[in-house]
Amino acid sequence: MSIASGLHGRHLTRRLVQLYVGLTLYGVSSALLVRSGLGLEPWGVLHQGLAEKSGLTIGVVSIIVGAAVLLLWIPIRQRPGLGTVSNVFAIGIAMDGTLALVPDVHGLAGRIPLLAAGIVLNGVATGLYIAARFGPGPRDGLMTGLHRLTGRSIRLVRTAIEVAVVATGFLLGGSVGIGTVLYALAIGPLAQFFLRRFAVPEPAPVSTAVSPRTPEQAILRR
Repeated sequence: MSIASGLHGRHLTRRLVQLYVGLTLYGVSSALLVRSGLGLEPWGVLHQGLAEKSGLTIGVVSIIVGAAVLLLWIPIRQRPGLGTVSNVFAIGIAMDGTLALVPDVHGLAGRIPLLAAGIVLNGVATGLYIAARFGPGPRDGLMTGLHRLTGRSIRLVRTAIEVAVVATGFLLGGSVGIGTVLYALAIGPLAQFFLRRFAVPEPAPVSTAVSPRTPEQAILRR
């Protein structure tokens, strides 16, 4: 898949809207998890830890990490799509914008709803941008690329990457808590549910053979 791939055909406007709404909501949801103070998603733990050490905002760190991960696609021969490149920038910008608007929340009465909203909104956002079919994000593409090269299962590769990311982020000062666990348990089913809801009709297949799962579908096979 190239960056220009998919920029034609029916439903293009809908797909573009889904892509950018999804990426924006992903950044918003990540910011809500930060404000909840109850634990972040795996990559969020790393981003927060690096932000603590560098003095940069967590959104800027997310952009830098996304760009660095995208460079790792070169040796594993992954090709970025429009969604891949947009993912690098849109999520970090939306995250910093949301953090600037949403104040710190104190007390579980406010933090628990923020956590729940962040997790559910993250599932909505994931379903939206994956269903748009403009390519996986840098981090997910790294996972599917390593799966292809090593022959290891998606589940094993994803688990290994996320354990390493969480451990590194925690050592750097990132927030690991009940929210991290709940996110890990809920995001797969939520994303799969919303992916079906936001699915855009695909072009008719050229043959009757059963096509393999796309990388985006494989991402959700946790």
